[in-house]
Formats: sequence, structure tokens, C-alpha cells
Amino acid sequence: MDAEKQKTLKGSFSLYGKGLHTGLNLTVTFNPAPENTGYQIQRIDLDGQPVIKALAEKVTETQRGTVITSGEVRIGTIEHGMAALYAMGIDNCLIQVNGPEFPILDGSSIMYVDKINEVGTVEQNAPKDYYIIRRKIEFKDDKTGSCITILPDEQFSITAMCSFQSKFINSQFATLDNIDNFAREIAPARTFVFVRDIVPLLEANLIKGGDLDNAIVIYEREVTQESLDKLADILKVPRMNAKKIGYIQHKPLMWENECTRHKLLDIIGDMALIGKPIKGRIIATRPGHTVNNKFARLMRKEIRKHEVQAPIYDPTEIPIMDNNRIRELLPHRYPMQLVDKVIAIGPTSIVGVKNVTANEPFFQGHFPQEPVMPGVLMVEAMSQCGGLLVLNQVEEPERWSTYFLAIDDVKFRQKVIPGDTLLFRVELLHPVRHGISSMKGYMFVGDNVVAEATFTAQIIKNR
Repeated sequence: MDAEKQKTLKGSFSLYGKGLHTGLNLTVTFNPAPENTGYQIQRIDLDGQPVIKALAEKVTETQRGTVITSGEVRIGTIEHGMAALYAMGIDNCLIQVNGPEFPILDGSSIMYVDKINEVGTVEQNAPKDYYIIRRKIEFKDDKTGSCITILPDEQFSITAMCSFQSKFINSQFATLDNIDNFAREIAPARTFVFVRDIVPLLEANLIKGGDLDNAIVIYEREVTQESLDKLADILKVPRMNAKKIGYIQHKPLMWENECTRHKLLDIIGDMALIGKPIKGRIIATRPGHTVNNKFARLMRKEIRKHEVQAPIYDPTEIPIMDNNRIRELLPHRYPMQLVDKVIAIGPTSIVGVKNVTANEPFFQGHFPQEPVMPGVLMVEAMSQCGGLLVLNQVEEPERWSTYFLAIDDVKFRQKVIPGDTLLFRVELLHPVRHGISSMKGYMFVGDNVVAEATFTAQIIKNR
């Protein structure tokens, strides 16, 4: 049951190119980073080399790209690099860039993916902190018709559905059922732009670095030859026949739905700013950076509400340890045996269950008119679960017992009453040494943490 570990890069790599919006020559370097630091982006061209943590609430602009800001410092066009990090399972990375945006490269994520594969990744000590979707979460924008929904799933998956309001390219959808297929199915998909949008974007001081090598250009509404020639001259690209409707780029489409695959890529890049890897299925209708960011912010709020998630519990599954096995490991008997079964166990963690009934003897005096489980017994129940974790690893466990040495950081968040089903999650904080174990325990009712504590115990052979 031990959790998957966090990852970072095994070494550093750099990529070079012009910025899509600034037209500047830029270098971006991806570096290994310590565990639990997430994604951080550093402007090495500025005094003090300021660092911005790449999180959804740092996003200040979403027109034709995602821009994060801290004070006067801004970094844009980050979504393709973020998508590659997230999809390749990298949790911690320090990114250094010598200008206000990442280079656009070929308009996709594939160069980032290739470099990540080239330098490799390394497993770190800290567990990978997934946020597991337990219920439907949705954000709708009634003005645009955009909607992003996330549903429970055993892994991260995503479907994007786009409507481009164009006779030439109308409705498309793209699906990524397994994140392991990102490099092959999504990463090479390039960004795109409609000819009708180019002039407004140039007037907004954007896409100064756009060309036919880093974007798919869609010419789907005929304009005069003079207008098209003038635009081609501004972009410094060859003139073309104004009568010829279609895609304009040096490299042909890789897929008929490449534009929607790129939209899916952008969603992943924007979801990387949630701050945790997700297990859930995203369904996005008419996505874009603006709605993506609003949804990512909603997810950030949801995660803060459930900072520590309850284990998944299916009462129909056969337990890892039943009551009889627990009695073989623990010396406790009625009325002090406070763990009914164990549903998951590994070398450093365990999940146990107790069903609290109205017949518990402590309810007779605590309190007759308002039955509440005593806090000291809640801590005792967590420690018994921890004792099962440790004693399960020794020979002749019946000859050993665990005893408290210290109890710290105890918090009670909600009372426990008859009818509650308690879930315990206990993790070793350090390897057991000289018979001493230090553990962190959580107790849940449903999705809510009702108690937590850190405790140290000693394993002693019985007389």
C-alpha cells in the first residue's frame, strides 16, 4: 500500500527559441528541485532573480496563453512546459528563463517531452500527494458556454470538446484515457490561430514571434487579395492565393483534430497549476485558458477544504486483517480493542476501520444524554492501528506490546457519536530504531478529519 514517490529531473536541460508574443530570443532551463517544492519559475534576467511559484492564483492573464505574475514580475506562455512536466509525472522542478515568457519552440510540448526523456527522472523520498476526486466538481461560464467537469476515476484522464464557430473547422473532440500516452498522442499537437484573429492580436501587442513553423494558421473566411498580401508582409511570410481556403503551415496536420488535441494539451498545462497531481476524469466543453484557470482555482479551494484526504473504503471488500488476526497481534480485548479490521497495509503505512455502535461501554458515562467517544480513546484507537503496522513486521508478535512514550500535536476537529464508521490512516514518520517508532495518525468520518495526533511508541517484549 506504500504510496508512489515524488519525482524530479535527473539532470538539467535547456531549450532555446523566440517568444510567441514578445519575439525575443529566449532560453528556458529546467532543473531538479527538492521534494515538496512543486513547480517554481525564476526570472534570471532580473535583479534578485525572483522566483514565482506556479499556482493557479498567480495567473493574471489568459489571452492567447497563461501568464503568472508576482508584483512587477511576469512570466508568460508557460502552459506547454507545464503540461510536459505534469504529464511526465514530475512533481518538483525549478525552471529558469531569461525573459518574460517561455520560448514557443514548435508550438507544442514535444520538445520538452523529448528533453525530459533524454535527461531522465529520479524518485524522491516523499510520497506523491495525489488529490483523489470523490464527487463531481464543475465550473460553468454561462456567457461563453464553456464548462469543465471532473468526475471520480482511478487515474487522470481527459476529454475535450471544442466548437470553433467556423464552417471550415466546426466541432471536434479529443480524448486522453491514459496519461502515459501523452507523449505520443497529445504532446506534438501545435497551437493554432485563425487568420481573422491575427490583426486584433497584433494590435494587442501579441504574437510578435508567431510564424508558420510554430503555429497552425487557419484561413477559413475569404478576404481580398490585397488584405491577405498586406498581412503576409507584416508576418514576413510568403504571399498566398486569397481564393485558397485551408490550413497554412510548413508542416501538415498530424491529426485531423490536432487543434482540439492542442486544447487538451493546454488544459493539462493549466491543471498543473493546481499544485497536486489529480486522480479524476476531466470533461471540458469549449475550453480555453480563462475557464481552465477559473476551474483550477476552484480545485485549489476544494483541496484546501480537504487538505488531508480520507482513504477509500469499500465495506464489501475482504479485509487484509480481520478481527481474529488483529487479536493475534494486539493484546487488547473487550472493551479496549478499538480496531475492527485493517483494509490496507504496507511497510510504512496502514488503514484501519472501527464501527462505533450505541453499545460501546464508554457511552454509558460519556455522556448518557449526549453520547460522545472520549478523545483519549480516539488517540488510543489510532495508536492501536499503528501498533498493528509495527507488530505485523516482527516474528512472534504475540510476545510483544507497544507502549506510548509521547503524544504530540493532538487535534480534535469533530465529535464521534454512535453510528459513525471511523477510518484510521497511520504512517511511520521514521524507520523503527531500537524498538522506538514515531507515527502520524489521522481519524476520519466520511471525508472529514475528526482527529489527528503524532505519537511515539516503544515495542517491548512481554514478560
